[in-house]
Amino acid sequence: MIRIFTRIKNIFSKRASQKNRTEKKLLTTKQFTDLEKIIGYPIKEQSHYVQALIHRSFLEELDEDDASNERLEFLGDAVLSLITAEYLFHLYPDKDEGFLTKVRAKIVNRNSLAESAEDIGLVKFLLMNQNLSNTFSRGAKTVLSDAFEALVGALYLDHGLEACRVFIRKVLIDPIVEAGEHLVDENYKSQLLEYAQANKLDLPNYKIIKEEGPQHERVFTVQVTVGSDIYGIGKGKNKKSAEQNAAQIALEKIQESQA
Repeated sequence: MIRIFTRIKNIFSKRASQKNRTEKKLLTTKQFTDLEKIIGYPIKEQSHYVQALIHRSFLEELDEDDASNERLEFLGDAVLSLITAEYLFHLYPDKDEGFLTKVRAKIVNRNSLAESAEDIGLVKFLLMNQNLSNTFSRGAKTVLSDAFEALVGALYLDHGLEACRVFIRKVLIDPIVEAGEHLVDENYKSQLLEYAQANKLDLPNYKIIKEEGPQHERVFTVQVTVGSDIYGIGKGKNKKSAEQNAAQIALEKIQESQA
């Protein structure tokens, strides 16, 4: 598998060097610096990252037909799947293929990738048609999840599999696993949502009300409301775990009030 990824990396790198694109001019020096902080590595080949951020709608403003992020999205999807599968394989040595497949699907699904893209502020870098940009919102999960996959693809071409492993663990896998979102029975956000829908209540709404502590030891405080009522306040080392803790408290409180 590693040999196959290496061959794919060489093919992509060769295409990039042959084309000698001007894509890197589409992002400012500051944006590249900010992007380096997000991925945690210095950017060597800027064109990879620019292409990863080009949405199909932006193509009419470029001269090239294949300059969107769809090819890198394909590559990033494969890298994400491999690294997540590898992580779960070692985390759960006694679980069967069915369990591992379900858990991997929960980690790399569109919603999870879009949330991670939102968390790292990827939307600030996206290159889109002005019409799409004007109507773009946090609900554009497909655009965000595709861009996240493409960014992983760019990082793989620029720094290889180990860099992707570190990045994916940090911004995607660890927050989800720490919050227990990969395990259905312990996903209190999902349970609260299902309970609200089943009982015809307003959908839960989560809001960060406090962030404290140094950057490497942040503590998030999140409140969850159902309608106009606050049902739970939770804390955690990341937004996902704080939301889960708030949802657990809210679920218990709301069930008690309706008992």
